[in-house]
Amino acid sequence: MRNISELNMLLRAQAELPVGLKVTTDEFREGWKFVRTTNAKRLEKKIQTHGWNFIRIADGSLRSGIGETSQQAISGALKLALRRVNERFNAVEVEHIEITRYPWFFLARVRVYPYLLQQGAEIPEPDEAVPSLGASRQDSLPPFVVEPFPPSNSAMPTPRQKLVSSQCA
Repeated sequence: MRNISELNMLLRAQAELPVGLKVTTDEFREGWKFVRTTNAKRLEKKIQTHGWNFIRIADGSLRSGIGETSQQAISGALKLALRRVNERFNAVEVEHIEITRYPWFFLARVRVYPYLLQQGAEIPEPDEAVPSLGASRQDSLPPFVVEPFPPSNSAMPTPRQKLVSSQCA
């Protein structure tokens, strides 16, 4: 098994790369490959020389894993972190690894930051992130909620009203 350390870069197996860019990779898990002998800065320079963009997304993912060795724990945490990376992002950087040793196992915390490797400079927005203009709050409530709060003329909400209110929270 390959030693996983901070500043390792991983690419999705199906990630499209610029024509002519040679990147040596090692298989990891679940459709991800380690990029050999390079970190984010080096990979960014190589990509930019081919006219593409390498955009870091600010929000990282922190996950924990356990194992009999520190590398097994790191590998498990990295596997969980990679599962949380949105499919739009085709690269990640392992930025932080924290190991705690216990008598019978190791606990690893791994933080990864997603990157977008693409030809254009625009960051595509997901459809659900675009707010609909002119939609009122009542239009955005789920169809099973009649009123978001109990009626103002009742002193105490009924259990049914409490249940409905808790569903929209």
